[in-house]
Amino acid sequence: MTQTIWIKNPRAVFTANAQDARGGILIRGTTIVELVALGAQPVAAVDQEFDATDLVLLPGLVNTHHHLYQTLTRAVPAALNKRLFPWLKTLYPIWAGLQPEMLHSATQLGLAELLLSGCTTVADHHYLFPLALTEAIDIQVEAAAQMGSRVVLTRGSMSLGERDGGLPPQSTVQTDEQILRDCERVIMRFHQRGAGAMVQIALAPCSPFSVTSELMRQTAALAKQRGVMLHTHLAETFDENAFCLQMFGLRPLDYLESVDWLHERTWLAHGIHFNDAEIQRMGAARIGVSHCPSSNMVLASGIARTKEMEAAGVKVGLGVDGSASNDGSNLIQEVRQALLIGRLRYQADEVSHLDALRWATKGSAQVLNRDDIGELAVGKQADLALFSLAEARFSGAHDALAALVLCGAHRAEHVMVAGRWRVTDHRLVDQDLDTIQRRHRHQAEQLLKQQG
Repeated sequence: MTQTIWIKNPRAVFTANAQDARGGILIRGTTIVELVALGAQPVAAVDQEFDATDLVLLPGLVNTHHHLYQTLTRAVPAALNKRLFPWLKTLYPIWAGLQPEMLHSATQLGLAELLLSGCTTVADHHYLFPLALTEAIDIQVEAAAQMGSRVVLTRGSMSLGERDGGLPPQSTVQTDEQILRDCERVIMRFHQRGAGAMVQIALAPCSPFSVTSELMRQTAALAKQRGVMLHTHLAETFDENAFCLQMFGLRPLDYLESVDWLHERTWLAHGIHFNDAEIQRMGAARIGVSHCPSSNMVLASGIARTKEMEAAGVKVGLGVDGSASNDGSNLIQEVRQALLIGRLRYQADEVSHLDALRWATKGSAQVLNRDDIGELAVGKQADLALFSLAEARFSGAHDALAALVLCGAHRAEHVMVAGRWRVTDHRLVDQDLDTIQRRHRHQAEQLLKQQG
């Protein structure tokens, strides 16, 4: 029989919706069935109590943009201290050597790192399909099932190689026909619909400088036909804006509209260099943006205009981005980065720790068009993260939610996905992290050895 669990009396709670759950939440199966007010007792019968007195309770964090394969190429010497385009051109030849076991290890390691940071849903943008890796999405589905993470896997693509004026080497690009055929295959095989979906598929041409306009249009048509979302990088750097003007005679958002992408089923990675009029158009179209603070800082790309976008109606969430441009996959740390970089663009009273927590939870869920995750409410999925403030960094803190962000929380104590514990006592429940790391380090070494 399905038991009812009471996550009882947390030290602090962030529901992402202003409801009172200071007495905790009740979970039955995969779903939240009751919020308990401060000092109250549950209405429903309780089978099991979980004492959260010393813990801070959050909805499971939602990562809206990542490249899990890049965990294999953190801090590669040849790619250090470079701008986006030369950084990509340095790493593309390395990534072209990806093998199936490498992607499996990279996906497992990245998902483990994210789970341990309180992240329960991960959107991954995989766009590299060399000959050895034509079934990359299948590999990631298997790895995600092993880890117990909820995932939105985007079938990315690159069709515009160096020979045709693009950035990626020819060995990493596919024909439009190959791409579209596999996009349809993975949608039909893996995409789950409705509340509680553990695996969803979206379609994600990499960027304007790595695919043709015709592929962008055909991908949009296929996504509409199959009822899935669209994702791409856009307006990340001034160089990208200049590329779009030179290649298409259009600014990035105008180009996006020209290929039928300006609508609510689209979310963009980075979205930094938009002007006021473009932000208004994005809001009217209900576009989503994955704000990636650490990556944007590492590559000196700029600071996204989060407040203006939200005010215009743009859906704003957080992404850690690839572990080669962030060098980490820790979403609770990204919450702090979002707050701090926001304070560089706005005044201290204009961006709060609650804004940053909202972006990482309900905001990110909205970016992915998911209304079943990202908040603590009756009927939502039982995805949650519990954080301890027992470390020295939190000593003397008076506001527990603010401390979580300002004092730099970096690991979750307990994490639940769809009603199942995936992390307890800051350790993975079903997987051995040492074994995952050992395999991953070996694969990372092999990948770079292939380059001589």
